[in-house]
Amino acid sequence: MGSVRSAGFCLENSLPFRGHDESEKSLYKGIFLSVLKLISVNNPDIGKYTLGKAKKNNKLTAPSIQKEIVDCYAKEVTKMICEEIKDDVFGLLVDESSDVSLKEQMAVVVRYVDKVGVLKENLTGVAHVRNTYSLTLKEAIVSLLADNHLSIDQIRGQGDDGASNMRGEFNGLKALILKDNPSAHYIHCFAHQLQLVIVAVAKKHDGVKEFYETLGMVVNTVGASCKRKDMMLEAKKESGK
Repeated sequence: MGSVRSAGFCLENSLPFRGHDESEKSLYKGIFLSVLKLISVNNPDIGKYTLGKAKKNNKLTAPSIQKEIVDCYAKEVTKMICEEIKDDVFGLLVDESSDVSLKEQMAVVVRYVDKVGVLKENLTGVAHVRNTYSLTLKEAIVSLLADNHLSIDQIRGQGDDGASNMRGEFNGLKALILKDNPSAHYIHCFAHQLQLVIVAVAKKHDGVKEFYETLGMVVNTVGASCKRKDMMLEAKKESGK
């Protein structure tokens, strides 16, 4: 119970779990263990079975145990999101990229309107995919939705970053979903569209190209020095803007 409460506190406040040194002599063992110690001090019953009171293989503080607790919280949150949607329709936002361990990960976000008419966007899961082929991505999406009692038939819109494997007219993820559900209208990411417009204009207009090159140099030059940041802030205050 103490480990669950400690993990819940870290998740609720978006805090890191681990510390750089979690040994017995460490003064700062990380937020998870610090909160667990505080809970144990104020609750003798929990203190009997955690940290120094329990056997080393039964403290419920190992990283693997922390991960299992986090997974349980994630499943409960996802369950609440999907229960809010139930049989209603929703939009699907998908993006994939490789993580630091060089594994392809696909993030799936649902956009829907709740019972009081508020538009919401919530992450429903991050799925590991073997490759970035459109068929593989579709199979992962179908599996993820099925696990949460949702269906492709409920999709009324889909959006992504516009990559060829996503928006291909015949074999892209967009096309595969539209074959199963013609109502899943495709919308290209507006932020990506804006980026493409800027790139296209910069290639044909020397003034625009020079502006963004200068802007990039200013950002890099100022961002690399605390003194330059202070100078910019002072100049902004003096200008009154």
